[in-house]
Amino acid sequence: MLDVCLLGTGGMMPLPHRWLTSLMTRYNGSNLLIDCGEGTQIAIKEKGWSFKSIDVICFTHYHADHISGLPGLLLTMGNAERTEPLTMIGPKGLERVVGALRTIAPELPFEICYIELNDPVHDLQANGYHIHAFRVNHNVVCYGYSLHIPRIGRFYVENALAHEIPKRCWNRLQHGQTVEDDGKTYTPDMVLGPARKGIKVTYCTDTRPTDKIEEAAAASDLFICEGMYAEEEKLAKAKQYKHMTFYEAAEIAKKASVEELWLTHFSPSLVRAESYLPKVRQIFEAASLGFDGRSVELDFREG
Repeated sequence: MLDVCLLGTGGMMPLPHRWLTSLMTRYNGSNLLIDCGEGTQIAIKEKGWSFKSIDVICFTHYHADHISGLPGLLLTMGNAERTEPLTMIGPKGLERVVGALRTIAPELPFEICYIELNDPVHDLQANGYHIHAFRVNHNVVCYGYSLHIPRIGRFYVENALAHEIPKRCWNRLQHGQTVEDDGKTYTPDMVLGPARKGIKVTYCTDTRPTDKIEEAAAASDLFICEGMYAEEEKLAKAKQYKHMTFYEAAEIAKKASVEELWLTHFSPSLVRAESYLPKVRQIFEAASLGFDGRSVELDFREG
């Protein structure tokens, strides 16, 4: 099961009812954060989740509304007596940017491991997550992220019996491990069916529409995408500053055949956002507004 929580849904500046951009997920005892805008700490506290178990922080880019909450969060994690290494992932320059921010948080009881992204596409694994980072089209280098929790094939007892595999080997084979026992080698393909559908969440902000987003988001259980502007007359402004409208996000969701779309990263000038949803749902029916603290538990499907 993957827990997903939108901690902050605002763009540019925080508002009384809308913190700046951040997403948090929980899987198998490990927490992952994407972006860390102002107010992230408060949002985590309001949600009741833990700072200490944040193991990975991914950054889309280094505009202040996506990273300004980091120094305080690091201090809080240190005060929670965290000693395990923390992995940070982001565009080239990550270590330099974080180093500058740490001028006000210089002493931490844990190591920071940096993974800097240079290529248009990167695939990484961390704490059970398969992380697919893909470059998008903003006015600085910016990445979106797909988080995938894979699921191996069904274990067939009859195959294990047919191959005369000792029962003491079954558990490791079921978890995809090759086992050597009593001079014989047993491989997972001897007892497992084809891989089953896992869980996939795609997160993307601060970009114009691109084919890369559609490809990365394909068949996602949840697609969280910026809708900076809802007013149709602001399309020109969206193009100028390389952001997206509600309707462009909905078009991507439709083409990518995602299960559900949450809009996020709203302009401070946006009011009555819900009044625009009927038109959005004419494009993609399963679209809705994100809001601070919005959460969902995603589980593996049967089959």
